[in-house]
Amino acid sequence: MDRIRITGGQPLHGEIEIGGAKNAALPLMASAILTPQSLTLENLPSVADIHAMGNLLAELGAEVKIDAVGRRVTISGENLTETTAPYDIVRKMRASVLVLGPLLARFGEARVSLPGGCAIGTRPVDLHLKALEQMGAVIELSGGYINAHVEGRLKGTHILFPMVTVGGTENILMAAALADGETVIANAAREPEVTDLARCLQAMGAEISGIGSDTLHVIGVKELKGATHSIVPDRIETGTYAIAAAITGGDVLLKGAEMANNEAVFGLLKRAGVDVISNDAGIRIKRQNGRIRGVDVMTEPYPGFPTDMQAQFMALLSLADGASMITESIFENRFMHVPELLRMGANINVHGSSAIVRGVGRLSGAPVMATDLRASVSLVLAGLAAEGVTDVNRVYHLDRGYERIEQKLAACGAIIERVSA
Repeated sequence: MDRIRITGGQPLHGEIEIGGAKNAALPLMASAILTPQSLTLENLPSVADIHAMGNLLAELGAEVKIDAVGRRVTISGENLTETTAPYDIVRKMRASVLVLGPLLARFGEARVSLPGGCAIGTRPVDLHLKALEQMGAVIELSGGYINAHVEGRLKGTHILFPMVTVGGTENILMAAALADGETVIANAAREPEVTDLARCLQAMGAEISGIGSDTLHVIGVKELKGATHSIVPDRIETGTYAIAAAITGGDVLLKGAEMANNEAVFGLLKRAGVDVISNDAGIRIKRQNGRIRGVDVMTEPYPGFPTDMQAQFMALLSLADGASMITESIFENRFMHVPELLRMGANINVHGSSAIVRGVGRLSGAPVMATDLRASVSLVLAGLAAEGVTDVNRVYHLDRGYERIEQKLAACGAIIERVSA
């Protein structure tokens, strides 16, 4: 099994290209189910989750053509007839459940394997299912599968999510696009990835208003058409590489990055003493004077601080001048990177959903084990700043969400390589 080996202590200098958002690309790919015509997505990231979704759509009968060089995928649902998403594919990627709404809306039936739990918590799909039932679907859980069908078309209705759910909002938004009548989605997720999906659905002929707000209005149409859509830049990749520059005391231009979708992260970086400079090419991150200052962090739904940046920020604050408190309000079990950071010399105490991080003068390289996607990249960040050699094991987690991470960091001066077992 591959691992990432890092010799720390090198300030990063240079440019890093920010790719399309994985968390936007996955629901966008699922939306291709809604039309027999072709959907072309540009600015496509080349990561494991994208290929897994492509394999799932192909399993359903779609024609999927991925052009890795051109960063583009074209998906045709003309011959898509299969409505079962099997366990062997769904178990590899929770986002596979996003095919449920589109399959049900277009074909009136769907059989999708339950995604189950994951390292950072259970993340149940009950909110998706209850909302689809409100739209007239009959749903039964049997043998580890969601079995859903509807007579005729789904019916528009008023859906109030009891808590913000990104995947639930995306599933219902896609289902509502082909439903009979108007669907109102209240307490909808406002994440840029949800907005990107809504914009793409509009290009396909969907009637959606309230985009970017917490209340979406969707008037269902009888059919959607093909379209071409460019995926938004990945705000989590942006934040991760911003912290890579900050934690090493470097100066890096994040090409193609956007300020608007990253205000919570950039705001905290500025409070911590990092220069964040927007220009026509992207965002420049610079820290060359003094230590990071401790700041308090609480994860919240967008536009709050994203849970997917919590582990990376903890790595940065482990080297801060002073103490910080990090509170995780989205997922349970999302401090699994803490024991590994402790192995590197960090001073962190976890109390329920909060962690007290007391900054130390230095971290030391050590062999560490990744437990999930964002935890694994936090260990890479810590390794970049640590004295000595850090080996990050189980890097298949990294490959799910970061494209060529070792090459991008090496191009900015990091001493980093992928080592085969």
